[in-house]
Amino acid sequence: MWLKYGVNEDGILVCIEDITRGKTSLKCLYCNGELTAKKGKLKEHHFAHHGETCRPVANQEFPTLPLYDNFNIQLSSKDLAQLKLLWKEYGAKNYPTSSYLVTPGLIKAGMLKKNVYIKPPAYEFINLGKIPIGALELTQFNAVQEPLLLKKLLKLELAFKHAEYKNAPDLAYRLTDLKLYRAQLKRILSCTLYFLDIQTNKGTLYKIGVTTRPVTMRVAEVEIDLLAHYQTVAIKVLGSWAHRGNVELYFKHRYRDFNHPIGSLTEYYKFNTEAIKIVLSDLQQMQPKVLSQVEMDILEDKPNLIQVAV
Repeated sequence: MWLKYGVNEDGILVCIEDITRGKTSLKCLYCNGELTAKKGKLKEHHFAHHGETCRPVANQEFPTLPLYDNFNIQLSSKDLAQLKLLWKEYGAKNYPTSSYLVTPGLIKAGMLKKNVYIKPPAYEFINLGKIPIGALELTQFNAVQEPLLLKKLLKLELAFKHAEYKNAPDLAYRLTDLKLYRAQLKRILSCTLYFLDIQTNKGTLYKIGVTTRPVTMRVAEVEIDLLAHYQTVAIKVLGSWAHRGNVELYFKHRYRDFNHPIGSLTEYYKFNTEAIKIVLSDLQQMQPKVLSQVEMDILEDKPNLIQVAV
């Protein structure tokens, strides 16, 4: 996990993607230390302290969005490898999995559930267990992730209220946690997901991405980027989905085998005829997102704490 937000002199949280690389005037939310924007090509873009990193950031104690940029669900490398093997041999074929093949770690993480109505009882994959493998369709991914996003928001709100009631010494940290999490939620809700068909003189490419601006503006930038690599570029928008910034990274995880980097450009894909049919169906099955009152309040930066049902 990386720190991706700093606070400016007006107390506004600023995302790493909205500034240029190098030293900034932004401060750490937790310690008020000065921050540098690290925006290289190998690691995720993030903020680093000019001096010593404070404890919450160094220990990665700050809150992040569930199932947003890490899809291993905190499985050990051994459990993750076993999960992938079980999917290949059983889950992908809709076969039940014998109990002796399922590790305690997979059971504890809720990757599979026991079906007691078959003889002998055996385990079957649930939707959560399909996410580390990238086997869950986008619509079902949203159905799994969205309740977790709001549940974690409620947990952070309650932690802040409890600290406030007790006048606890960590009250400032709890408030910072809540502000940081709300900023992350606002970011993905503010973004529109888009999918592009790109015809070049060397063949067809596809691109997934998100933007907070009109998609047409982003398309113009994409064309400029690609003309440095191709003689001709013709772009068609195959679809856009407002408030679906949460989907981009899971899409990349799900279709990683088709990724086609172009120099430092990493969001491009090559799909064959059959694969693109599956991808388009996957995307087109997503219904327009209807914002809840909680989500609308976050987008409007309403400062009051919001009560949500678990």
